[in-house]
Amino acid sequence: MVHDVAIIGAGIIGTSLARELTRYRLKVVIFEKHPDVAMGSTKANSAIVHGGYAEGHETLKGRLCIEGRRRFRELEDELHFGFSETGSLLVSSDDDLEPLERLLESGIKNGLDDISIIGMEEIRKLEPNISEGVKNALYCKGAGICSPYGMAIAMAENAVENGADLLLSTEVTGIEREKGIFTLVTDKGDFQASFVINCAGVMADRVAGMAGADGFEILPRSGEYLLFAKGTGKLLQHVVFQLPTAMGKGVLVTPTIHGNLLIGPDASDSGDREDTSTHAERLQDVYNQAKKLYPDIDGESFLRSFSGIRARSSTGDFIIGPSNVKGFINAAGIQSPGLTASPAIASMLVGILEKEGLKLEPDASFNPFRKPVELSPKDLSYREVDRLSKLPVGSRERIVCRCEQVTEGEIADSMDRGIAVNTVDGIKRRTRAAMGWCQGTFCRARIAEAMERLTGELPDGSYDIERSGVSRVGKHDFLDFLKARKEE
Repeated sequence: MVHDVAIIGAGIIGTSLARELTRYRLKVVIFEKHPDVAMGSTKANSAIVHGGYAEGHETLKGRLCIEGRRRFRELEDELHFGFSETGSLLVSSDDDLEPLERLLESGIKNGLDDISIIGMEEIRKLEPNISEGVKNALYCKGAGICSPYGMAIAMAENAVENGADLLLSTEVTGIEREKGIFTLVTDKGDFQASFVINCAGVMADRVAGMAGADGFEILPRSGEYLLFAKGTGKLLQHVVFQLPTAMGKGVLVTPTIHGNLLIGPDASDSGDREDTSTHAERLQDVYNQAKKLYPDIDGESFLRSFSGIRARSSTGDFIIGPSNVKGFINAAGIQSPGLTASPAIASMLVGILEKEGLKLEPDASFNPFRKPVELSPKDLSYREVDRLSKLPVGSRERIVCRCEQVTEGEIADSMDRGIAVNTVDGIKRRTRAAMGWCQGTFCRARIAEAMERLTGELPDGSYDIERSGVSRVGKHDFLDFLKARKEE
């Protein structure tokens, strides 16, 4: 079979595009080398729905950010992935308003009508716990937060429900074109398609090279984060940024959609595309910068660290469009604000495909709605949690994860939504099991046991972070490092 469109990469861009294409009578296939969607930078970023003022209107980033942002409420209503319009503050401790005024002007050119510069009194009303040193801020009412991996999972589930083929654990190793048809060579066999869309993230330049569509380079930039316990996000109500630098938007402080406090990222041009290790020295710098904004941040509530690799392009902007190889289209260099822009990027790519000759016939059977995940109550007493955790194995009400109060029924439901889930971390991203205080000490084996019973197979442990060989700074290591530095 010849697919109409083959998408390489199942991050937020690839999954958003796949869903958008299933609005039409097309044969769509997505290739992902990992065993799950959202395994790259989509699962390791700031989870911010940006306002749309930081990038200039002359850039694709600037134009697509606000267009994408405006679609999040509708997408949340359809897909239920987790989105909240919190608003954002870009703060300054300087009396000079000129940097904020430049960004205000940039935002207005990009089409924003919900931004303004505010002073100390208004800042304190919005953020009572912010540092007294903050004097001015650029306030954007429509910015927000979301679950990035939740969004990609929702997009993929909806795309699959509407007819897309999702091939996980399938790596594209070669691309050939003959008589107007692409052959994609993979470790699971060869596949054919009329058009190929390169959504391969940090590997996008290498995928382009396979097709002979060179012309850009991905320059990976890592960013490290600190995540704090559930409930710590109550310290603030908005996403709070510092003034951006040449290296990025700087360290931010934000609540997550699930009520955690998240701080980061820093930026390092190490050149490594896959090393997501974290480092105590870098995390200390992130922590100290965040403490300057919110002195009440408590290191004792730190849960875990993580790192994401941003697919920074050699052009400095998104690379979206046809290549020198007819039918091969790039969606590369999608770093911040790529998550925010993703709905607009997907629409742009559909338009490019149509201009390149793809016939778009609307599919009247397209269903934009994804069934909401049915969650059990999450405010149970310790006694009730203890009782439910001792129910017989196989009971839907049996609590598998005590910290996040995740039941066996929720795990079963997360595995029955059109996408094969064969790792414990895949369950974690869908249910939050193992994301609480104990970080899986109690529940990881119980999750694996439930998965084995439901599928008849042991989950693949090689992709779970605890067994991957990636070095992550843990809570005790981080607190000991902070203490040692303080005593120096």
